[in-house]
Amino acid sequence: MKILTGNDLKTGEVIWWTGTAWSIYVDDAADVGERGEEILAAEEAARRVNVPYLLEATREEDGHIRPAHIKDRVRALGPTVRPDLTLKPQDPAALDWVI
Repeated sequence: MKILTGNDLKTGEVIWWTGTAWSIYVDDAADVGERGEEILAAEEAARRVNVPYLLEATREEDGHIRPAHIKDRVRALGPTVRPDLTLKPQDPAALDWVI
């Protein structure tokens, strides 16, 4: 599957394309298929996202989306230096997902 990510132009947060808008949660990401470049161009032109790019990901058996590259898994989770600052602070196994 192919998904889109970038940073919110106003807040700087990592965001993921849902098919209609942007979300801070990677599990909300939509598979853009072959339309990725077209969506990226439109969203960048509308100045909603900074440095958007297309990446490979898989949908796990539990339904969660896992970006293929470790850099994007770290971006999806949030800061890894303190688990209480991640997007999943109550999940002690969240950092294991990155590796």
